[in-house]
Amino acid sequence: MTALAVTEAPPEPTADPENDLASRFAAGDEDGMEAVYRRWAPLVLSLARRSLGDGAEAEDVTQTVFLAAWRGRHGYRPARGPLPAWLVGIARRKIADALSARTRRTDVAVAAARDWNRPPDPSSAQDAVLDHVDVTRELRRLPEVQRRVLCMAFYGDLTQTQIARVTGWPLGTVKSHARRGLSRLARSLDAEAEERTR
Repeated sequence: MTALAVTEAPPEPTADPENDLASRFAAGDEDGMEAVYRRWAPLVLSLARRSLGDGAEAEDVTQTVFLAAWRGRHGYRPARGPLPAWLVGIARRKIADALSARTRRTDVAVAAARDWNRPPDPSSAQDAVLDHVDVTRELRRLPEVQRRVLCMAFYGDLTQTQIARVTGWPLGTVKSHARRGLSRLARSLDAEAEERTR
């Protein structure tokens, strides 16, 4: 009786959990998105916090990055690089946007401080009152949710993150209501200005 040679089967290659996660994310799997967020949000948040030096702003940017990633997931190509590198690329762009917006806000504040010491121009005071009336009227015409978000931002001086906490809405929902409301408000006010010049 001859002994049979026992051959061991080669070990099966183990699946890479990060590749699996990236594939689920790219396929639009919501649980995959949640797992991607849990896995890489700390990386994006750390990068944003280092660049911006502001924890709340870094949290806003992190939310924006993952919202943009989810919306643009069809543009992710695993062959071009790993998912974390793609997310960091989006994060760098969103951080640059936040820094630009901060610079614009600073410029506006400096200009306002400069104008503070000038004597008031009666005609510009009258224009300011008319502008306030126009904005108030147009705000009333907005859908209730958009009006609520914009009023909390303008009159309550709340950030979008704070509005999300107060309302219980997701930050992305608050941002889209604010964006749509501002866009609609701008169109209405532009149309009003055109009517005045005719």
